[in-house]
Amino acid sequence: MSGSAPASRHRWPRRLVGAVGLSALLLASCGLGPGQAPGGVQLTVTREFGAHAMRSFAAPRVHGQETVMSLLMRNATVRTRYGGGFVQSIDGRSGGEAGGEPVDWFYYVNGVEAGRGAAATNVHAGDRIWWDLHDWSQTEDIPAVVGSFPEPFVHGVGGRRLPVRVECAQLEGEACRTVALRLRAVGVPVALAAVGPGDEPETLRVMVGPWSAIAASPTGQSIESGPKASGVYARFAPDGQTLTVLDPRGRVARTLTAGAGLVAATAASGEDPVWLVTGTDEAGAGLAARALSPGPLHDRFALALSAAGATPVPAGGP
Repeated sequence: MSGSAPASRHRWPRRLVGAVGLSALLLASCGLGPGQAPGGVQLTVTREFGAHAMRSFAAPRVHGQETVMSLLMRNATVRTRYGGGFVQSIDGRSGGEAGGEPVDWFYYVNGVEAGRGAAATNVHAGDRIWWDLHDWSQTEDIPAVVGSFPEPFVHGVGGRRLPVRVECAQLEGEACRTVALRLRAVGVPVALAAVGPGDEPETLRVMVGPWSAIAASPTGQSIESGPKASGVYARFAPDGQTLTVLDPRGRVARTLTAGAGLVAATAASGEDPVWLVTGTDEAGAGLAARALSPGPLHDRFALALSAAGATPVPAGGP
């Protein structure tokens, strides 16, 4: 996360993680040095949870080893604060306040929220860097998003490709088979397992099945606790039979019933992301599994699905 001045004292420590003062500005302007430039990098700039595209570079300009900040400054018009370590505006769009609510610039590398400032985060080959300006009134932290698929499965997290485990409520079910096929189609080896309690270090997990099979897991419980706990602006009813999609301010935007699906991602503090391909029932989980591709997920923080079509999560804007 990086943007305008702290709106309250409690934000200060989070915002200054990885700040490196004036030297950050120099590194951001020049890259880290004459090392080999990372290949296959993509850069995307959006606002309002990916709803509006501002910039998209399939092959941004790179020069030597880049940081996330230096890559952005090389390809867009950027104003910084705090000694150059944090972004205030991109192409004239500033953090601060909109409609009475706080907004700021946040960035994700391969769909994973950054744990450090942009000037302290190196860019690796194949990384997708995504900056988004959005309302953070409901939560400062959205630990993982799905809109960079097939990342982080292809190039991993922090330059390390991780093993992938697909955990299914029904190992022989359609949703399980579809998720495994979609990942293998982009060159990702997957291991299949039954839905379990989790706690698998350095593994990217994908939980597949109706919400009733996932709700009791730690990941399911964080989703049920709302955006502040999980970063996901959607929740299922206790019986799993309805899916409620929230707007950026936490208000109910849409309620979906039988046959509804959800593709979302989250992460516990300090742990690798967990993806959820789930739904109100088997049909909904199958619908979510079929959406596991770059087209439907493109620049979405999460995605709800029904027979009527797809709904971005969060839904709409202020």
